[in-house]
Amino acid sequence: MLHSPADPASALRRAVAAGAFAALAVTVASCSPAVDVTAAQDAANPACAPMMVALPDAIGDAGLRKTNSQATAAWGDPSQVILRCGVNVPGPTTDRCVSVNGIDWVIKEGSPVWTLTTFGREPATEILMDPDKISSATVLADLSAAAAKIKASRKCVGQEDLQDVPASK
Repeated sequence: MLHSPADPASALRRAVAAGAFAALAVTVASCSPAVDVTAAQDAANPACAPMMVALPDAIGDAGLRKTNSQATAAWGDPSQVILRCGVNVPGPTTDRCVSVNGIDWVIKEGSPVWTLTTFGREPATEILMDPDKISSATVLADLSAAAAKIKASRKCVGQEDLQDVPASK
């Protein structure tokens, strides 16, 4: 049996179909593309996996986004924080090192992007961020629990740690 355009059941089906199509169009249009992040040299290191699954859904107000590379993450649209696991492990350095919630980070201040790299953990994790867009304290505090999934083998030492070093003979 054919339904006339005035048929209520036919009109309801058309309305439901139109609503479903509109919802799908909005969903597809609101999807942002994956963030293009170059994977670190040691991104396939299995030690990155526990950290990656422990990453927060947000850092401050910046939400987690999809990336196109293994062992990487990004927060914010546009990206405010980029994380890469598997970067080169920093050796002894005179760069500033801070400890946040038990995680040591080597900080290299650039203009405008800062690079924050875990110290004493292998593989190392690198964060790229602009301190004018998001606080480095917020970033390090929000990522410390995930970074702790990679065990520490060394700690940063500062001048205060060197004051009790015995004199040479």
